[in-house]
Amino acid sequence: MFKKIYKEIKKYNTIVIARHIGVDPDALASQLALKESIKLTFPNKNVYAVGNGSSKFSYMGKLDKLEDFDNFLLIVLDTPDKKRIDYKDYSKASMTIKIDHHPFIEDFGGLEYIDDSASSTSEILMELLLKTKLKCNGEIAKLLYYGLVSDSNRFLFDSSTSKTFNLVSTYLSKYPLKLSDIYTNLYLRPLKEVRLEGYISLNMKVTENGVAYIILTNDIITKFKADSASAGNMINNFNFIDEVLVWIIVTEDVKNNNVRVNIRSRGPEINKIAEKYNGGGHPQASGARLSSIDEAEALISDIDYATENYIKKEMSKHENN
Repeated sequence: MFKKIYKEIKKYNTIVIARHIGVDPDALASQLALKESIKLTFPNKNVYAVGNGSSKFSYMGKLDKLEDFDNFLLIVLDTPDKKRIDYKDYSKASMTIKIDHHPFIEDFGGLEYIDDSASSTSEILMELLLKTKLKCNGEIAKLLYYGLVSDSNRFLFDSSTSKTFNLVSTYLSKYPLKLSDIYTNLYLRPLKEVRLEGYISLNMKVTENGVAYIILTNDIITKFKADSASAGNMINNFNFIDEVLVWIIVTEDVKNNNVRVNIRSRGPEINKIAEKYNGGGHPQASGARLSSIDEAEALISDIDYATENYIKKEMSKHENN
């Protein structure tokens, strides 16, 4: 499949690279890395990385302004379904390639490379660059490391396999990176976000089934002088609370007229529930975008019910052993 992807990239003079709405480090890093790799390999091609960016990740690079394109190849990264593509003109593409590490939801109608065992889309691109004639350099390697280390939460998730570490080892041997600078860029935070995290810790509610959640209204976000994306970016900071199996951060986003939901789990599968609420993701790491706080209450209730059933099944397993 990698050779087929390379063949399509080689064929088109205009290439647009998109990813999911609500940018995160893996989506942005893989997008910019692939753009730079194609430009390095084929200097005369027109390659555009599109979508809404985030000032929080400005250290990775800049996205391109939207233009009207004809006869172009669209490469969609880190996105399992069309409704989450952060590029409204995706249907105009002459050819579409999807490269993703989420469980399959929807066929985009072109080439599809999905590896839901990969830690990140950046990991898949590391392999793509090694197995094709697409070129790499130190800056591209740095971007791919940003994406991989972020989506694997510094290799804490089970998606970090021997293949992951072999790829990282290969890239670090070829392109020595200053890891301390990478981690500083990823994890350095302003004091206002630390204080917001403290508020979340103090005010998070926990159900009898071990579902922790907090609803952050615009008034709360404004009080801490933070933005609506800040709280969602903190979701992995609550991974290891003994009494909690699933944790949810709900954030009102007045600017975009919706409600952001970030969900993580140490057991119950949550992605199917997230899909029900205009979202999706991985079995233990998902998100959604809702129209109201009331809808968030319904989502939390569904998650709590699923967690209760999960606990009953686990207890039944232990009793039968």
